[in-house]
Amino acid sequence: MSSEFRPQPQPEPRAPRYRAVSIGHAPVEVTEEHGVLHMRSLEPLAELPARLLDRLVHWARVRPEQTFIAARQADGDWRRVSYAQMLESVRAIAQGLLSYGLSADKPLALLSGNDIEHLQVALGAMYAGIPYCPVSPAYSLLSQDFAKLRHVCDLLQPGLVFVSDAAAYQRAIDAVLPAETPLISVRGHVPGRAQVSFASLLQTPGGSAADQAFNTTGPDSIAKFLFTSGSTKLPKAVITTQRMLCANQQMLLQTFPVFGEEPPVLVDWLPWNHTFGGSHNVGIVLYNGGTFYLDAGKPTAQGFAETLRNLKEVSPTAYLTVPKGWEELVSALEQDAELRECFFARMKLFFFAAAGLSQSVWDRLDRVAEQHCAERIRMMAGLGMTEAAPSCTFTTGPLSMAGYIGLPAPGCEVRLVPVDGKFEGRFRGPHIMPGYWRAPEQTAEVFDEQGFYCSGDAIKLADPNQPQLGLMFDGRIAEDFKLSSGVFVSVGPLRNRAVLEGSPYVQDLVITAPDRECLGALVFPRLYECRRLAGLNADASDAEVLASAPVREWFGDWLQRLNRDATGNASRLEWIALLDEPASIDRGEITDKGSINQRAVLQWRAAKVEALYRGEDVAILRAEPRP
Repeated sequence: MSSEFRPQPQPEPRAPRYRAVSIGHAPVEVTEEHGVLHMRSLEPLAELPARLLDRLVHWARVRPEQTFIAARQADGDWRRVSYAQMLESVRAIAQGLLSYGLSADKPLALLSGNDIEHLQVALGAMYAGIPYCPVSPAYSLLSQDFAKLRHVCDLLQPGLVFVSDAAAYQRAIDAVLPAETPLISVRGHVPGRAQVSFASLLQTPGGSAADQAFNTTGPDSIAKFLFTSGSTKLPKAVITTQRMLCANQQMLLQTFPVFGEEPPVLVDWLPWNHTFGGSHNVGIVLYNGGTFYLDAGKPTAQGFAETLRNLKEVSPTAYLTVPKGWEELVSALEQDAELRECFFARMKLFFFAAAGLSQSVWDRLDRVAEQHCAERIRMMAGLGMTEAAPSCTFTTGPLSMAGYIGLPAPGCEVRLVPVDGKFEGRFRGPHIMPGYWRAPEQTAEVFDEQGFYCSGDAIKLADPNQPQLGLMFDGRIAEDFKLSSGVFVSVGPLRNRAVLEGSPYVQDLVITAPDRECLGALVFPRLYECRRLAGLNADASDAEVLASAPVREWFGDWLQRLNRDATGNASRLEWIALLDEPASIDRGEITDKGSINQRAVLQWRAAKVEALYRGEDVAILRAEPRP
């Protein structure tokens, strides 16, 4: 009998189990010519409806009583509008709007946040073939000089303005709109202006004139104007056609067939003046006959309670939010069994938008899902932009990592073209805009000789030896610069990594500065979280909070962590400075969706940057010497 010890084979680590969900995996063709990479899905896009509201007409006939949109009322109950009710109100509003003589040259402008009336009037305009523009509420309610609102109105020359709350928007209206511009108001009255109540539009049912107007619209009809965020220049008006909206939804449906298998249910707060909220998310529900629960919450420490209240009552089939929203949600899910029960009940897909999601938050989501329902929920992302209505790529490929944007959706062609030492992502397909409104020169600048839209996004292959694995985001080409030594700095990946590593205390940062000998960073901290970390009295100023020992110690450690992986001057931060003055929308430092305009920050804070490089600013935190 042998006494020899034989080690037992160890089982392979078990692959994680994911909840079953239908996701498309179309093969991708990749070709290269003269250093330019071309990539496209081999799955053709199915036939498209002539216009998006064909789907409203369809569902009003097929599921007339089903709730299309619901919003929380003051008494706490949900106000619900069915597909049949929505179509009825849309036809009535269309009939009323036709009397104003509106057109692309005199469109309808919407001054409103997300609410049921906003959606009704937007769809009413679309039914009547009248282009509309949902204007960022920040331009009216947060801005002090109304510069961006004035720019929007000067460019569009609206013939009619819808306003949700006359009192809230009065100052902006009086400052910017000509006295003769008529108003439609849901609540209140602006003195001295011609206006009608929104309710009056619903009193006369829609008739043949409305239906005739609808039937004359088609794929090339302008549905709406959506303004870019204005991260580099003044916002541009993207012409968004019916074809673009329908193509994007069909791309989504073929990429995620699950949306067509059961009616999607969304609980969503993303603003409708942005393409992700107003085109992508509302479109998913409308195109597939689902239900949209309007979430009045926001992904902030102060505003997230309302989101949690909604998610304890409504079980979504998919959940889409920004990384900060996921940070708040995973903390709540870890602590609240009632929330977990409702949230995971019929969940099929997670999505994140905007910036990258930190790996730690992602891991926590996987962990809480596995503990509650013994399986993970797939997290999806991609690349999109206002000019593409918005989707171009989705993470349906085999990889899962920060910065991965996946593979082209059906109907979308991608080119990777060498520009300034990187590859610019360029896109072509039925979802791409015809151009910017009243801006022929800017339009010409963003299309190449083959008709591809030049995004300005730097994109690279996840694996140069296996291009079929998909694509990685590599920053914005316009943000990149050179140090005085001539070394090229790739700003986007450096900034994204810093923000992800900086959770929960870093809101955003700007990398400084072109033509300097080394890199620094102006840091916009999350003051609410920093205040809790500092442990000072409630009356302590923001500057005192940021100067406190616990805060400076945490940020000093963060700076050292960031520099551990630095390979040279192009990726090493020699100093950081914590800013107690928030980024200003009026100065163009921050866009209305909250993203930082790097150039504007460096322009307006040039004196501070100079003082920091000279070592004359006490706010500076320096990196430890190189090993």
